[in-house]
Amino acid sequence: MEKEANNQTKWYETMTVKMILLGIMAIMFLIPLQLIKMVILERESNSEAVKNEISENWGKKQTLSGPVLNVPVYRIPDNSKPGPELNRKTWHILPEELIIEGSINPEIRYKGIYEAVIYESELLVKGYFDLPDEPENYKALWDEAYISMGISDNRGLKNSVTLSLDNINISAEPGLPENDLFSSGISFPVLPGKESTLLPFEIHFGLKGSEGMYFTPVGKNTSVKISSDWTSPSFSGHFLPEKREISKDGFSAHWNITHLNRNFPLQWLGPVHEIESEAFGVDMILEVDHYQKSERSSKYGLLFIAFTFMVLIFMELSSEKRIHIFSYFLVSLALVLFFSLLNSLSEQIGFNLAYILAALATVALITAFSGSIMKTRRAYFVTGGLLSGLYLFLYFLLALNEYAYLAGNIGLFIGLASVMWITSRTEIFKKNEF
Repeated sequence: MEKEANNQTKWYETMTVKMILLGIMAIMFLIPLQLIKMVILERESNSEAVKNEISENWGKKQTLSGPVLNVPVYRIPDNSKPGPELNRKTWHILPEELIIEGSINPEIRYKGIYEAVIYESELLVKGYFDLPDEPENYKALWDEAYISMGISDNRGLKNSVTLSLDNINISAEPGLPENDLFSSGISFPVLPGKESTLLPFEIHFGLKGSEGMYFTPVGKNTSVKISSDWTSPSFSGHFLPEKREISKDGFSAHWNITHLNRNFPLQWLGPVHEIESEAFGVDMILEVDHYQKSERSSKYGLLFIAFTFMVLIFMELSSEKRIHIFSYFLVSLALVLFFSLLNSLSEQIGFNLAYILAALATVALITAFSGSIMKTRRAYFVTGGLLSGLYLFLYFLLALNEYAYLAGNIGLFIGLASVMWITSRTEIFKKNEF
């Protein structure tokens, strides 16, 4: 009976059972890791809410569309079908040439620990209309014609706006007579009668906004030149710039788009085309988004736990000391706490410095704890060295961005090969004493 009791005790103390329990423990720690991810996403959501609040007060991301000449027309009744005037529509005529030049002056606006990018801009919009013949079977009401310009958030307009049309100055009025083309904007309701074919125009105005500025290529030939002292632009939308320069002093970009590059014509009747869907422009992004990096780093939490467990197991196998499973539990808690500590610090001091401090604190804590248990210098060096390598590896993965997936797989392959090599040379594995 005593012999059976001893054998049963030895069975429960085997490394195989401990590894099974450690595997279950590691999987269970996916729960707190997921909770930390949820906290990071919640903080990121709060940051977005603050950005939206600042945008609401200052001006949202702006999309500039136009100018467009709009002429009310009505169908000429067919003599064979007498009746009232039918099908009154708006005839939309786009510019033959559109040139937009301007500068964007951004700044970072803070609210608590959160930040958002806002800007003021000065824009010059010029070009000319080449008036076509009236649509077949329609009569144009030139005395009711007006020019409209789409602006996604009118609150961003600074001071008054004046249109110089064929050497005649016309003051802007808020809103649009109809919404065939734009959901919001301004209009210039007074237009001379059709006395000439070419109508040159010029508009100079200031526009405030946040995060980015976009333009719609309404001209038969559209040229947009934008410059700014912002050093981290992100060009996006339906078209990328033909030329761009980015330096430590800012950026400049030049788009040159023809009517053949887009999917709407130079003129049409009624609400047929959604021209703002082909807008292009630039976003002024913050260089470091610590919430995304913190969330990405937390995805590697289980990997950190597994590799740390392996180190402690190998140290346990190569010595007479035994590590209680509760000690593994405490080490796992320290590893999980790293990701929460990283996010909270990064909100205050930035991601890079927060990562260094959080990693140093975690490595020092686990190294001191494991060394005090094993009571050997080797434990200090091995645990500290491995954890330092792991956190350095994770930092490179976060910094690589486009190559993170490839580098991560290469690193995991090298790590697995190292474990297999060490295992093949460990006596207890050779003797199969599990």
